[in-house]
Amino acid sequence: MSGPDADDEATSLFRSERDTLLGVAYRLLGTMSDAEDVLQDVFERWLQLDRSEIDNPAAYLTTMTTRAGIDRLRSARARRELYVGPWLPEPIPTPDDPSGPAAVAELDESLTIGYLHLLEQLTPVERAAYLLHDVFDFSYREVAGMVDRQEANCRQLASRARAKLKATRPDPYEVPAPQLEAEVCDRLLGAVLGGDVGEVMALLADDVVHISDGGADHHAARQPVVGPDRVSRLLVNLAGRLPGPDEASVEVRMLRVNLQPGVLVLVDGRPVTLVIVELADGLIRRLYAVVNPEKLHSVMAEA
Repeated sequence: MSGPDADDEATSLFRSERDTLLGVAYRLLGTMSDAEDVLQDVFERWLQLDRSEIDNPAAYLTTMTTRAGIDRLRSARARRELYVGPWLPEPIPTPDDPSGPAAVAELDESLTIGYLHLLEQLTPVERAAYLLHDVFDFSYREVAGMVDRQEANCRQLASRARAKLKATRPDPYEVPAPQLEAEVCDRLLGAVLGGDVGEVMALLADDVVHISDGGADHHAARQPVVGPDRVSRLLVNLAGRLPGPDEASVEVRMLRVNLQPGVLVLVDGRPVTLVIVELADGLIRRLYAVVNPEKLHSVMAEA
């Protein structure tokens, strides 16, 4: 069947799968803009296909999205190798209630900034095989078709990916209670703005790491900052550089991004940084500071 009715049916089917496809593409690529571009390309090609012999449209669309995502990720990795300073994924706003509607499907640890950051060490095909099997629950037979590899090879790819991730993050991630996250973030914000280095240190884990992503055009630490003393002084020094009330309007907003608490700082309505807080055992283990404004479009659209 072809014509307007067929296109309407194809569009409806694509829309019904869009959240899942977006979830796959975002986790593959780490940026919502790239994920949206992949989906637009997949949608246009989907409408042009002869769909009469496609038995499982949802799986077919996932295959198209995966392969387009792998191709785009290969190109993106080349650009990221030339990126100035650390590269962090693009944060996206997520709901306070995980059971409510969301911009991406399957809300779990694989959506957190830290997890997406770890996925950067994987090759594009490793990343795809691991995500499709371990996060989206496709069988290895299905994954093999999606990434155009043998089933045994997909098992090896996913196993290798798990080993790499475990080597850099051996402890399982436990989602803290929202109330604890809010309390720690409130204390952190008060201590940083008040210049209380000791109070900031008391909130930090012994192995705390602060990672900044500013890109080439915005000032940010070019290497991760490690340890409570160095991280606490960095945070207080950065807060001390904010303009005074006579110089500009400074606004601080608490929000949730990638299922984690975040602190968005705006100067005269312009975002200057988003700090994402990751806790472990009631203390702050990681701080991810996104300074590059190109990565704050999704957050600002919802803030």
